[in-house]
Amino acid sequence: MPPPASALTAWGNGLPMLLAFTAQLSITLLAAHALAHTDQVQRLLRTIGSLPKSGFAAYALVVFSAGVGSLIAWSLGLIVGAMVARQVAIECQKRGVRVHYPLLVASAYGGFVIWHMGYSASAALFVATPGHSLESTMGILPITETIFTIENGILAVITLLAVTFLCPMMRPHDKEIVEIDISLLKQDENSLLSEPNHDTPAQKLEAMRLLSSALGASLLAYIAYSFYKQGFFLTLDIVNWSFVGAGLLLARSPLHYVRLIESASKTVGPIILQYPFYAGILGMMIGTGLVNVISDGFVSIATAETLSLAAFFSAGLVNIFIPSGGGQWAVQGPIFIDAANQLGVEHAKIVLAVAYGDQWTNMIQPFWTIPLLAIAGLHLRAIMGYTVVIFLVTGIIFASGLMLMN
Repeated sequence: MPPPASALTAWGNGLPMLLAFTAQLSITLLAAHALAHTDQVQRLLRTIGSLPKSGFAAYALVVFSAGVGSLIAWSLGLIVGAMVARQVAIECQKRGVRVHYPLLVASAYGGFVIWHMGYSASAALFVATPGHSLESTMGILPITETIFTIENGILAVITLLAVTFLCPMMRPHDKEIVEIDISLLKQDENSLLSEPNHDTPAQKLEAMRLLSSALGASLLAYIAYSFYKQGFFLTLDIVNWSFVGAGLLLARSPLHYVRLIESASKTVGPIILQYPFYAGILGMMIGTGLVNVISDGFVSIATAETLSLAAFFSAGLVNIFIPSGGGQWAVQGPIFIDAANQLGVEHAKIVLAVAYGDQWTNMIQPFWTIPLLAIAGLHLRAIMGYTVVIFLVTGIIFASGLMLMN
């Protein structure tokens, strides 16, 4: 078979390789989005938004809230960050505290820079899930060796604190402040989910909160029992069921939760469309032997001490073209795990290095700003200058952290 035909065949055969992974990530986004729009979480976000009494505190609070949300779930961080930024801007305007709305929204996106160090870290959960595509070359790597290490936790805290103090320092002079235009904001999605009449037995069942609460409690009980029997562990499935369980517990009824999921469904389209093509790239790289060629190239220029740094910078570059932590790991993972095997580097360091590189260049990659800006009611150009500064500062922090881990 001629080389072009061989490459085309490898690409086509690779298209379905990540279908299960695609479904898992889609559920992550849907469940986190629904959880963020439950009544209780919405009230919490409004309360948080009313806390700042000064401009400095407003920017810092938005960063910190988005960062904490991102450590819980990448999609939750984006949604929470945008909502808190919006609520803080509204409350500050009521109090007469002038805050620059574009910087508030940029601060929300700045908190997202640590998402791949937390509970929904795609690369770490991928290699911790039995049956993953690299299991034959690296085995199953538990999250206690990646995201749940002291080193990763300390670096996440340092990065979040640095961005929390950095964003308020970028606030403009009073003459340059652009306050929120409340008229441009869309009505809260949750308020649109009106309750229908409950006349028939089926409608009454749909509106029964006890039913959704019981199902949510059952999911969380299953997770707790799994931890009791097997010890604490995380996979993509465990993360997803925990979000679904929490959402069901907080929803008004089964019908309300279904509507929350329907409202979130429009955010999943890009993932469903893109991931088969990422899998095709992976299939072509493996089928044509390109993975081994690139791996050998890194081995020839890197050492055991510098491989993780090479993985970090290359991951940052690849993220510009493949703006997805899971999709990026699917493409880069085979390359760097093979190089790590040749140089005797711990697999966990490579997983974290790729994760850090992915989250780092999100600050200059506009793909994940789409849901945040849609909620905030802004254009990308309004925040990009600020996120570039965050990109430069966090790049130094991540690279230094990786070197100290060696």
